[in-house]
Amino acid sequence: MKTAIIGLPQVGKTSLFKILTGVSSERRIGATKVQLGVARVPDPRLEALAGLFKPRKVTPATVEYADMPGLSREALREASYIGSLRTVDAFAHVLRLFEDETVMHVEGSLDPARDWENIDLELILSDLQVVENRLMRIEKDLKRIKDPALPPERDLLVECRSWLESGTPLRELDLDPVQAKRLRGFQFLSEKPMLLVLNVGEHDTGDVAAVEARFRADVAGDRRNLAVTAVCGSVESELVELDPEDRQEYLESYGLSESGIERLIKATYELLGLMSFLTVGETECRAWTVRRDVSALEAAGTVHTDFAKRFIRAETINWMRLVERGGYAGARDHGELRLEGRDYAVQDGDVLLIRHG
Repeated sequence: MKTAIIGLPQVGKTSLFKILTGVSSERRIGATKVQLGVARVPDPRLEALAGLFKPRKVTPATVEYADMPGLSREALREASYIGSLRTVDAFAHVLRLFEDETVMHVEGSLDPARDWENIDLELILSDLQVVENRLMRIEKDLKRIKDPALPPERDLLVECRSWLESGTPLRELDLDPVQAKRLRGFQFLSEKPMLLVLNVGEHDTGDVAAVEARFRADVAGDRRNLAVTAVCGSVESELVELDPEDRQEYLESYGLSESGIERLIKATYELLGLMSFLTVGETECRAWTVRRDVSALEAAGTVHTDFAKRFIRAETINWMRLVERGGYAGARDHGELRLEGRDYAVQDGDVLLIRHG
């Protein structure tokens, strides 16, 4: 699962990417050169379990980010750039709220709502062109062949066209699983989940919750597959240089309990529809990334493909209950370990012990 960090030039996009991922490597996504990096997902559950089991290794869940070249209307009309954007799973769109007379804004003034809407419109127009082209092809095919799959696809694309022509991104469509599968191959840009990252000035750092709330109420609303978070890039760049104790003291000086980068990573994780189950032991405590409502069989396959092939059952307990009982022995004594079958829907924070042949 890859999230593309996008934004206009001079919004702090690349600085946030570097703080998020630390080390990065240059790769190509399609024909576009990008910087790829991985961020660890903060997880106090994993820390609590590691404190209990004292493992030799602790492995958190991760999120992969791609720092895309700066956006512009021209770039969003280039086939190679558009093709690169289609291959990612979600967007983190950095919007500038900080004021700095030495850093020009390409539009001449600060207006994050305008910047977001302008880029969203370009994504919509790109998708509309794809829909129009495909509908023309379907109409030609319907005259030559009888394919029962074509009429439902045509009807769905006609509905998509109506939404796009009204200026509504496809991420707001409420699709059933069959419809979602039909659209998946198109890799529509406006269908991808969007995280709006408000990059605020230092004077707003202690007020990020209110900044988020105002933007959500005034601009973003309660739209599907859309999330909002706020960070201060200048503060985050200072935080990353501090040791943990000084970092916490620095955060508290702004009235914050966690950094904006931690909230950004968590928001990305949730927006992608991901969760973590955990495995524990003296060798390793690890958080495994899966989609929500994954089955126990699929979770076992995430750990190792052989575990899925030879799956018998999963011994399951919520992480907090395991910590409270002091480990597996205490949990067994209180009858809190459950044996679940292959179709069990794994819950966020479950600790699994996979039994296999």
